[in-house]
Amino acid sequence: MSRPKGTPKTGGRVKGTPNKVTYSLKEWITSLINKQRTQIEQDLQELEPKERLQMIEKLMQYVIPKQAAQQVKLDFDNLTDEQLQQIINELTKEE
Repeated sequence: MSRPKGTPKTGGRVKGTPNKVTYSLKEWITSLINKQRTQIEQDLQELEPKERLQMIEKLMQYVIPKQAAQQVKLDFDNLTDEQLQQIINELTKEE
């Protein structure tokens, strides 16, 4: 039987309480990534400049907020390896 309209909700999670499964999964993934940082960096260095830049671009979306008015889509296919390497150097210099 449903509750009558206008009566307050009882039971369940309090608004804003994080889901325990989601929280523990995020913590596990964060820990896994933190433990593999050196290996991830080595794997990135083994990629071709174009692939490396594409991977860095994908990773950036998780740390830099997207700004619709300022989004730039690079066409990696039309850049030379030297141009790609220069972009990578400039991106890593800012860290």
